[in-house]
Amino acid sequence: MARDTTDQTPVTSIADLTEYLEEGNKPEEKFRIGTEHEKFAFFKADNSPVPYFGDASISALLNGMAQKSGWEPIMDAGNIIGLAENSGQGAISLEPGGQFELSGAPLENLHQTCKESNRHLADLREIAEPLGIRFLGIGGSPKWTLSETPRMPKSRYDIMSRYMPKVGTQGLDMMYRTCTIQVNLDFSSEEDMRRKMQVSLKLQPLSTALFASSPFTDGKPNGLLSWRGDIWRDTDNQRAGVLPAIFNADFGFEDYVTWALDVPMYFVVRDGKYHDCTRVTFRQFMNGAMKGELADWEPNMGDWTNHLSTLFPDVRLKRFLEMRGADGGPWRRICALPAFWVGLLYDGAALDAAEDLTRDWTYEETLAMRNAVPAQGLSATHRGTSLFDIAREVLSISRLGLKNRNRLNGDDVDESIFLAPLDEVLAKKATLAEDLLALYKGRWNGSVEPVFTDYQY
Repeated sequence: MARDTTDQTPVTSIADLTEYLEEGNKPEEKFRIGTEHEKFAFFKADNSPVPYFGDASISALLNGMAQKSGWEPIMDAGNIIGLAENSGQGAISLEPGGQFELSGAPLENLHQTCKESNRHLADLREIAEPLGIRFLGIGGSPKWTLSETPRMPKSRYDIMSRYMPKVGTQGLDMMYRTCTIQVNLDFSSEEDMRRKMQVSLKLQPLSTALFASSPFTDGKPNGLLSWRGDIWRDTDNQRAGVLPAIFNADFGFEDYVTWALDVPMYFVVRDGKYHDCTRVTFRQFMNGAMKGELADWEPNMGDWTNHLSTLFPDVRLKRFLEMRGADGGPWRRICALPAFWVGLLYDGAALDAAEDLTRDWTYEETLAMRNAVPAQGLSATHRGTSLFDIAREVLSISRLGLKNRNRLNGDDVDESIFLAPLDEVLAKKATLAEDLLALYKGRWNGSVEPVFTDYQY
């Protein structure tokens, strides 16, 4: 999230919070695709991380991109921490360790999504090259220790950094040493939201397996295929993971609100200043818990919007749905991740088929897959069937959905072309993480340094 929300509309009841989510309902013709991708910035001279301050730095990249794009700088305590497109169609933001993120515009088709990401990377290379900076596209920082990783001067991250060690063992690694590709998708009604939420939550472990690309930590193999996936198993389990309520046949907006109300807050923003609220839940905040500590202690809709952005379930509900399971990866995967989910969720026949496939999958089974995938990848099993075999069926459904959408480029090619990286995974029976490990044991001669050359943007 590039900029935390300011909306002074008072929150007068829990119904206000539910209505906020319901306002995300939109007709199918207005469905859009919003893709986000993160990458690690490094100096090509020695593969070291890029600090925030200095002539060759993260702040220099942001200032250079601001000049090139004309996008509005986002400031925090006098420091540039992101950029916003002037009409709200996209943003650039920083993750805690300097991971550089594009939050793409809401676009109509995947051809536009791929053009957007390519244009962003080309613009970024133009600014970064004179500074000796390149970008790495995998899911976990392969070399730098937590102490070597720079920290961005962003107020919400200061609060999170103090809080994370209190609620899990891997929260700081999540913040500072992981990258992801995500896609944000729309729904038309509460029923449509429920169906998409349930299907995508059950299939999120499969997404983690297909996109696994974080097998290295501190310069050596970590014993996992998706270290990032494993990190999320113990980051802050009050606000992350697989939510049991989503499996209920009547799950709705109010159920998500009920859960969110009892998750501890991170902060509220008043007059541009961030106030630590980690000791109270949003429900307690509504009941006056910050009275006496804040002059303006009553919650507003900006507080609620910001709170929703600090919840980390595998599929996150705002006024749209966020698919959060995948590791970051090379540029082709920036297009493949949204293609996978758009094919499954944006065509009626495909959604029916995906729902039929997963209808009786239980919370316990989904959690078991989620727990197995970081180490086993597509070799993990569900009811005795490997995720390799399930992936073949799910990819067929996704391809059906993309072909049914029939969104063609100038060469009359439909969006299913963007599934090619996933077809390659299944053809080779190896994830990107397994490819990286094979290179490490082979041509790379037991070093992770070549990953910075071979997988750079």
